[in-house]
Amino acid sequence: MVASDSFADFLREQLAPLGRVALRRMFGKTGVFCDGLMFAMVTDDTLYFRVDDHNREAFKEAESFSPLSYEKKGETIDLSFWRAPERLFDQPDELVTWAREAIGAAHRVAAKRKSPAPRGKQQPRDAISKSGKRRPIARR
Repeated sequence: MVASDSFADFLREQLAPLGRVALRRMFGKTGVFCDGLMFAMVTDDTLYFRVDDHNREAFKEAESFSPLSYEKKGETIDLSFWRAPERLFDQPDELVTWAREAIGAAHRVAAKRKSPAPRGKQQPRDAISKSGKRRPIARR
């Protein structure tokens, strides 16, 4: 389920110190974006922050909750979003601190997606001459 209007308004207000925060419905959930980068998701009015290897320790408290996931072909797929502890909603400064950690993770994930995958060394190909003989293609 997507975020209710009241929960979405609450999040925009609480996360305003981060900059331009927007919420957008996607895949039956609500993505939470800061300056165009998704750093959190909401489902059933529950907030989940982006987690990676760099901020996992900072989010240790959230590890006791189930991560945001979905089922596909009988397997559970972990989306690397951890549930924000309820106490954060009574501590706005700490909520923003957690959100900044999640934004850092979102930046790292985006950077990995943009960098090209390393290629293996390609073997030189052969060309076939008019006489039918194979000859290596000259490299420039």
